[in-house]
Amino acid sequence: MLPHSIDESRNFRILQVALLAATTLMATLALGTQQARANDLIVRYDQSQILRLPRPVSELIIGNPSIADVTIQSADLLVITGKTFGITNVIALDADRNVIQDQRVVVQRDEQRMVNLHKGGLRQSFSCTPNCQPTITIGDDPNYFDTISKHAAQKTKFSESGSEGSAGGGQ
Repeated sequence: MLPHSIDESRNFRILQVALLAATTLMATLALGTQQARANDLIVRYDQSQILRLPRPVSELIIGNPSIADVTIQSADLLVITGKTFGITNVIALDADRNVIQDQRVVVQRDEQRMVNLHKGGLRQSFSCTPNCQPTITIGDDPNYFDTISKHAAQKTKFSESGSEGSAGGGQ
């Protein structure tokens, strides 16, 4: 009977340590991630979102242009594109330099139909819509990221050269 109770005690301690580690990890992740607020503009990574303003904008100030790109589409319409993950803000000013809107922008990854393949500590991202195709996301395995980037650049180059060759073909 003694060896059996030693095994049970050891298994119980292992379970306690595992639960403590999991709880610590969850708390660390919860504290480390900033939550979106109700009035935040959520923009998905590599996607755009429209922001309508109550009056014409004359000037824009972007807190961190590496997180989001903002373009003036019309006098009262902005297009905000998520460039990398994070939180920034956009301040829209009118012609008299009065603040029209100070908008917090949160750029997040769109998790729908995304699959991550982990090989040890390295990650590869795939977009499954419905078939899984490689996609690149900040934080992916550098070799995978470089390979997929090169393929995408080559495809873009082929597309651009093809459209240049056919641009005047009908005239």
